[in-house]
Amino acid sequence: MFKLPFTIMVKPIGSACNMACKYCYYLGNDLSKRQPMSYETLELVIKEYFAADDSDTYSFIWHGGEPTLRGLEFFKKAVELQKKYLPEGKSCWNNLQTNGLSLNEEWCAFLKKESFDVGLSIDGTRLIHDTYRKDASGKDTYDRIKENIQLLKRYGIRPDLLCTVNRMTCEDPYGVYHSLKDLDTGWLQFIPIVNFRQDGTLDEDSVDVKAYGDFLHSIFHQWFYHDTNRLGIQLFMEMLLAYSGKRQTLCWLQEECGNVPVIESDGRVYSCDHFVNETNRIGNLHQMSLSQIMEKQEAFSKRKSTLSEKCTNCPFLFLCHGGCIKDRDDTGNNVLCDAYLPLFEKTKEVMEKTILLMRQGKSLPQAAAVLKTERDLLWKDIKGNALCPCGSGRKYKHCCKD
Repeated sequence: MFKLPFTIMVKPIGSACNMACKYCYYLGNDLSKRQPMSYETLELVIKEYFAADDSDTYSFIWHGGEPTLRGLEFFKKAVELQKKYLPEGKSCWNNLQTNGLSLNEEWCAFLKKESFDVGLSIDGTRLIHDTYRKDASGKDTYDRIKENIQLLKRYGIRPDLLCTVNRMTCEDPYGVYHSLKDLDTGWLQFIPIVNFRQDGTLDEDSVDVKAYGDFLHSIFHQWFYHDTNRLGIQLFMEMLLAYSGKRQTLCWLQEECGNVPVIESDGRVYSCDHFVNETNRIGNLHQMSLSQIMEKQEAFSKRKSTLSEKCTNCPFLFLCHGGCIKDRDDTGNNVLCDAYLPLFEKTKEVMEKTILLMRQGKSLPQAAAVLKTERDLLWKDIKGNALCPCGSGRKYKHCCKD
C-alpha cells in the first residue's frame, strides 16, 4: 500500500505553453496532450483525491505547460468543486506554478482571495533569462514577468521564485542571486538543468556540474551571512532540516519519493512530472479509482532507495539520499554528485554550528550573525582586491566584504 499523504500535480492544459524555453523537458512530450481539461475530469480529480487520501490538508499543484492558459474560469470552478466536496474538518492548499506571463489584475485578485501560493519562474538576470526564456513568438519576457511579480506583490502575494541553472547561469552567481533577491519575494529555488544525450552525456543546455557546485557555495555565502532575515533558499533550508534531524520536504532529498503523482488533462496518471512516459503511466481516472492507481506507485517510490556503492558509503547520504533518480547515470550514480558533495563538505561546519546555536534558543538570523563574526575574523587579512573566498569570482571588496 502506498504511503500517505500525497500531493497531486494537475496539468489543466497539458504541455501547452505561451513560452518556448530552450531547456524545457516537457514542451515536446508527445504523451502530454495539449488539450484543456474538461470540467468533468476536473470534478473527477477532486473527488478521487479526497477519497484516496485522508489528510488534514489536500495539496494541489497546478502545473503545465502554462496552467493559466486554461483560463481563470476553470480555476474558479476548481475552487468551487473543492469547497463542494471537501470533507468536514479538512482544508485545501493550492499552488499555481506559472511562468507569470499571463498574470493580470483579475488573476491576482482571484489568487489573493482564494489564498493560492504562487511559484513563478524567472532565471536571475535579464541577460540569462531572455537568452533561454523567450515567449512562443520568440520575444524577450524578462521585463513583462518582472512587472507581474510586482503586480502580485501589490496584491499581497509574494511568489516563490524558481530559477533554473544552466552553464550560463553558473558564470554569474553574484548577479543571479542579487537580481532575484532584489525582487523581494522571500523565497528562492534553484533548479539545475540536467538533460541527457543518447550517449549518456549532458547536452549543451545542461548545467556544468563542477561550476554548479561553485555557484551554490557562492550563493550560500551571500545568503547565510547577509540575508537569512529576509530570504529563504530552498536547498539550504532543507539541509538545515536534515541537520536538525527532521524529515526534508523535497521529494528528491527524501529516502523515498513518488508522493507527487501527475494527472494529465485527460485523466491519465503518471508517477512523476519527470517521468511522463508509458513505462511510468500508472492509470487513468476514467478507468479506475485514484486509490487503486496509487497502489501501483509503491514500486516507483522505492526506486530512489536503490543506491550505488558510492552513495551508500557517503557521509552525506542523510542530506540527499542519492538525489533525484532522473539525474542518475547508467551506473546508478547521480551526475550532480560532484556539485553537491563539495557543497556539503564546505558547509558542514556552519550547518552543525547553526543547529547547535538554534537549539540554544537563537533564531536562524541570530545564529548566522554569530557565525558571520567568526568568519570575518578568519578573513580579516584578505585584501579588498583579492578574489572573494566565497567563490563568486568577484573582488572581495565588491562581494562579501562589508
